[in-house]
Amino acid sequence: MSSQTGSNPDAPGENLPGKHTHAGEAAEKSDSPFADPGLPPHEPRVQDIDERAAKRSERTVALLFTVSMLATIGFIASYVLFPIDQYVQIWPLGRISALNFALGTTLGIALFCIGAGAVHWARTLMSDHELIGERHPIEADEPTKATVLAEFQQGAKESQLGRRKLIRNTMFGALALVPLSGVVLLRDLGPLPEDKLRHTAWERGKLLVNQNTDEPLRPEDITVGSLVLAKPEGLEEGTHEFMAEIAKAAVMLVRLEPGDIKDKQELDWSHEGIVAFSRICTHVGCPVTLYEQQTHHVLCPCHQSTFDLADGARVIFGPAGHPLPQLRISVNEDGFLQAQGDFAEPVGPSFWERG
Repeated sequence: MSSQTGSNPDAPGENLPGKHTHAGEAAEKSDSPFADPGLPPHEPRVQDIDERAAKRSERTVALLFTVSMLATIGFIASYVLFPIDQYVQIWPLGRISALNFALGTTLGIALFCIGAGAVHWARTLMSDHELIGERHPIEADEPTKATVLAEFQQGAKESQLGRRKLIRNTMFGALALVPLSGVVLLRDLGPLPEDKLRHTAWERGKLLVNQNTDEPLRPEDITVGSLVLAKPEGLEEGTHEFMAEIAKAAVMLVRLEPGDIKDKQELDWSHEGIVAFSRICTHVGCPVTLYEQQTHHVLCPCHQSTFDLADGARVIFGPAGHPLPQLRISVNEDGFLQAQGDFAEPVGPSFWERG
């Protein structure tokens, strides 16, 4: 039991909600170290009493928002100025991608300056009077709603957003430009295909080269019942563009008896029964390589799409949407098989603007 005669913190009427006092008043009423210390005396900031100081703070906030706008513009410019394969030496980070460094730096500055500007604005220009929020039930009554609305309107007024037009305009500019960073990031989805899906490395006069031996093919190299994989002349493995080009230009050569060919165009585009079709399945682009000699069918191993090479490579089974494109071939004066041009239609799976 305590023998102190001072005020009891548990006594009725003391330390109840709403009875907040300043530090000096609280100390006079109770000597208990656990008593409500109250709020310290309010001290006005220099911006509250000196308009020149307020103007300096306003210009500081506007400068931060302006730097954020410039950094966002720098972020967008970095995508144009720095190639994706350029590397620079930066101490102490070492050798890093110039594009990634520029994007990270400019975006970091843009976001930091918006945050720093907002904090400086709140700390120096917005009202700093202490407000006591009493506990209340979760469900607000009408007087509480009216109070909240009044406080919101008062806060909007004290923020000086309408008065400080320089801050308002630069803040809106910074917030409007920052989302453009996310729009620019869409470039990482890849370049626009333009008409690249409609053309391959084949062109008139280009020789058909055996993909396994890298030797030009003659008609006598292809026997009835065999399947030979071919690629365009000049397309070498290990080069930068090989994988992208072979994914569209790969063909398979099959020699059929001319009498077994049912499609007139296929016969016209062949040479002595040798037909050349794209190896790229028209379903999802898998390589079609399983050949059945007796039926002249080729099978895609991924989803079992089956094409009849004796009838224009039409689909006879599976999910593929259209026949394999045929490459028109002939023989040059040296006796080598050559292309008469590119495929007449895009190879591989369908795409929405194919038509």
